[in-house]
Amino acid sequence: MTRAVDNLLSIVVLISGRGSNLQSIIDAVATGELPVEIRAVISNKPDALGLQHAVQAGIATQVVDHRQYPERAAFDAALQSAIDEYRPQLVVLAGFMRILTPAFVHHYRGRMINIHPSLLPEFPGLNTHQRVLDAGRQETGATIHFVTEETDGGPAILQAGVAVLPGDDADSLAARVLEQEHRMYPVVIRWYAEGRVRLDPDGRVRFDGAPLKRPRQLDSEAGAPC
Repeated sequence: MTRAVDNLLSIVVLISGRGSNLQSIIDAVATGELPVEIRAVISNKPDALGLQHAVQAGIATQVVDHRQYPERAAFDAALQSAIDEYRPQLVVLAGFMRILTPAFVHHYRGRMINIHPSLLPEFPGLNTHQRVLDAGRQETGATIHFVTEETDGGPAILQAGVAVLPGDDADSLAARVLEQEHRMYPVVIRWYAEGRVRLDPDGRVRFDGAPLKRPRQLDSEAGAPC
């Protein structure tokens, strides 16, 4: 199911690295799949390769270098100020590798989403793929969730499963999970643009107006926004 969108959803994307998820969003906008205006890409690292993707697409970029701030709260205040200059309706964390303060998260409550390379609530945090392998799991995946004060603990919206294959190492597993991440973000951002997914005041996800009892699964969406 696709709903008409009268106006483009304004978003700001936060990155820290190569920006492959950012590129998947840019590509979806370019093909008309996403009714979105990417108003800016902001990085906490001046050498983040993803900034080049934004420049090539004609998107404004900004760097708020966390190393220039004595404490996390000061950095978050500067980052919030930079984001709010663009008045986004949604903030998208696409490989943004900073833990955010509760005040920052509260400011964007219900308007900020993140993607994490595991089937949350399993394996939050860093070194996810190696931890999956060390635990002997046969399946992993990725999760898109609303951001809350608990790191990687916000309510999940969409998940995609990825089989762990014999002989996998952290790099090979990460590459296959990343393929699914690239499919996932355009789906969820479109849902948000269409008003299909929202965060309730009580912290529950609503999908098409009904409480979401468990995360949607990418395979059931046929890899496309519906």
